[in-house]
Amino acid sequence: MRSLTFDRVCPLIYCLLLHVHLLSSQNYFPHFASASSTTEAEALLKWKASFLNQTSHNNQLKDWIYLPKSSDTNATNSSSTPKANGSPCIWTGISCNAAGRVTNITIASSGIQGMLHEFSFSSFPCLEYLDLSFNKLFDVIPPHISFLSKLFHLDLSNNQLSGRIPPKIGLLRNLTSLHLHRNNLSDDIPPSLGNLKSLVNLSMSYNLLNGSIPASLGGLINITILYLGKNNLSGTIPKELGNLKSLVDLQLSINRLSGSIPKTLGDLTYLTTLYLYSNNLSGTIPKELGNLKSMVDLRLSFNQLNGSISKTLGDLTNLTTLYLNSNNLSGTIPKELGNLKSLVDLELNTNQLSGSIPKTLGNLTNLTTLYLYRNNLSGVIPPSFGNLKSLVNLSMSYNLLNGSILASLGDLINITILYLGNNNLSGTIPKELGNLKYLTDLSLSTNQLSGSIPKTLGDLTNLTTLYLYSNNLSGTIPKELGNLKSLVNLQLSNNQLSGSIPTALGDLTNLTTLYLYSNNLSGTIPKELGNLKSLVNLQLSTNQLSGSIPTTLGDLTNLMTLYLHSNNLSGTIPKDLGNMKSLVALQLNTNQLSGSIPKTFGDLHNLKNLYLFGNQLSGFIPQNLGNTQKLTVLDLDNNHFSGYLPQNICRARSLIRFTAHNNHLIGPIPKSLKNCTSLFRVRLEGNQLIGNISEDFGVYPSLNFIDVSNNQLYGEISQNWGFCPNLTTLRLAGNKFTGSIPAEIGNATQIHELDLSSNGLVGKIPKEFGGLALMVKLMLDGNQLSGRVPLELKSLIDLEYLDLSANKFNDSIPSFVGDFVKLYYLNLSNNMFGQVHFPTSKHFKLLLQKHCKATTACVAT
Repeated sequence: MRSLTFDRVCPLIYCLLLHVHLLSSQNYFPHFASASSTTEAEALLKWKASFLNQTSHNNQLKDWIYLPKSSDTNATNSSSTPKANGSPCIWTGISCNAAGRVTNITIASSGIQGMLHEFSFSSFPCLEYLDLSFNKLFDVIPPHISFLSKLFHLDLSNNQLSGRIPPKIGLLRNLTSLHLHRNNLSDDIPPSLGNLKSLVNLSMSYNLLNGSIPASLGGLINITILYLGKNNLSGTIPKELGNLKSLVDLQLSINRLSGSIPKTLGDLTYLTTLYLYSNNLSGTIPKELGNLKSMVDLRLSFNQLNGSISKTLGDLTNLTTLYLNSNNLSGTIPKELGNLKSLVDLELNTNQLSGSIPKTLGNLTNLTTLYLYRNNLSGVIPPSFGNLKSLVNLSMSYNLLNGSILASLGDLINITILYLGNNNLSGTIPKELGNLKYLTDLSLSTNQLSGSIPKTLGDLTNLTTLYLYSNNLSGTIPKELGNLKSLVNLQLSNNQLSGSIPTALGDLTNLTTLYLYSNNLSGTIPKELGNLKSLVNLQLSTNQLSGSIPTTLGDLTNLMTLYLHSNNLSGTIPKDLGNMKSLVALQLNTNQLSGSIPKTFGDLHNLKNLYLFGNQLSGFIPQNLGNTQKLTVLDLDNNHFSGYLPQNICRARSLIRFTAHNNHLIGPIPKSLKNCTSLFRVRLEGNQLIGNISEDFGVYPSLNFIDVSNNQLYGEISQNWGFCPNLTTLRLAGNKFTGSIPAEIGNATQIHELDLSSNGLVGKIPKEFGGLALMVKLMLDGNQLSGRVPLELKSLIDLEYLDLSANKFNDSIPSFVGDFVKLYYLNLSNNMFGQVHFPTSKHFKLLLQKHCKATTACVAT
């Protein structure tokens, strides 16, 4: 009698062909088992032989070997008879049924690097379970996988498979689990997957799938888990997914899905997890989601959802996580959310929510995270928030909250992050905040807080970040802040703090940022700040600090920014600052510093910005400043420097801003400036520089402003200035330039101000100047220019200031001057104008009344 097992394990045709032979044999079952095992074993060994990494997987699959029978089939008792490992059923990862056919292949995490092309799917007609996950399989999934007709579990996840999912996979009608996640699969999801009616678990997340989600997936009525997240899927969410009544977990996040959330999802009453975040979904949140009473985790964040938050979400009493952040939601926060007593994580931040915060949120006593920041919420912080004893993270910054900070927040003893910055909070900082012993981040910045900084903040020994900047805080900085040994970032800037900087701040050895700028601090800079070896940013500017710069600051070798500007510091600049090899920006300007620039500054190879202007510095500028090849800003103006400018100051062609005006500098323009195409702003006026200007400057594509007036420069004005397309201001006045004005300057059409006055220029005003339509100020006075004023200048309708005095212009005063309605200053005196023909416009007559010099120009023929 034939067994039922036999019928199950044998394909129908194969069984019919062998049936008679097997019945005529007294020992037919062993013969059959041997033949099938041989086929399957050979198929497995052939696949193993195709692996690229033949050595790395040997330990896992070392027993995958086959000892064939002797060629003498009658020698059944000889020593060549196959041993037990002749059957694959005892190989690692292989299981068989009673008939010796392979039913389970599980070789996950075996380091296999190969392709499925070499796997003979047709050789395993009885395979039910295939797990090849966590390997290095690559290339495509062959369509022949459809031969595994008995398969109910297929796991190819966490490999490197690519290409399209074969549509024929939809023929595996017995499949209950299909895991293809974390591969490189692309193209669309085959609609044929909708034929897998037995499917319970489908995971294809973390691939490169595109196209839309097939509506046919709505036919998978037994499915409980559907993971399609982290792909490139687009289009709308099919309303047919609402038919999946058994669905427990639906994840479509991190795709490009658009359109609205289907109302039909509200029919999935067994759903516990719904992830739709990080898509392009729009429209409102369906009120039908309030029917999902089993929901535990709901995440709709990072979309374009609008409208108000549905009150029905307050019915989801099993909810522990609700993420609606980073949308365009508006209206008020529903008080019904206070019914979600199981809620642990509530994030509504980065929307357009308005109105007051419901006091009912104080009922959420299991809440550990509450993010309401970056909305338009107003009103006071609800007193009920003092009940949220489980709270760990609370952020309500960037709103319009007013009133005072609740003292009861000091009862939230588990809190680690408290962000209330960028609101309109007023009053004092509650001393009770000093009870929050687990606090690591406290931000109360950019409010209207007043009063002093509580000493009790010095008890927050786990604090790493303290932001109190941009308030109206007064009084002294408490020395108790020196107890905050874990502090990394301390920002107290933009307040009205007074008194001295506590020496105890030198004990904060983990500090990387210390901002005390824009206060009323006085006294000296504590030398103890030199102990802060981890410090990266130190800004003490815009105070009333006095005394000298401590030499100990030179020990801060990790410092990148040092801002001490706008104080009353005196004495010399310590040469020890040259030890700060990481320094990028140094601002010592607007003090009373004296002495010379230390030569050690030439060793600051990372320095980009150096501001020393507005001091009493003197002596020579070190030539080795040219070694600082990353320098982009060098401001040395308004000091008493003498000697030469550093000749290699722009050797690296990175200098953008260079100012050294109003000093006592002599010598030539640095040669390196000629090819310094990075220049944007140059001011060297008010010195005694000498040289031929026609040779000193080149063409600068970014140059916006240059002033070299009131020096002793000579030569002819270069035509190169006309090829500086972004030049708005060109000042060359008060030098010894000769020759004519280059017509090419008329090509620099962005010029607003041109000052060539007080030189020895001759010839005519180029008619090309008529193309400088943005000109506001034109000063050519004090030269030897002659001829008539070109008619083309009538195009300069924005002109406000015109000085052509002390030249040799003749003919008559141009009549178009009367059309310059914005003109407030006009000087044409000391020329050789002939006939007197005043412009007759009303504007010009008013101008004559204000500026008698114009009248003088008319009579001085």
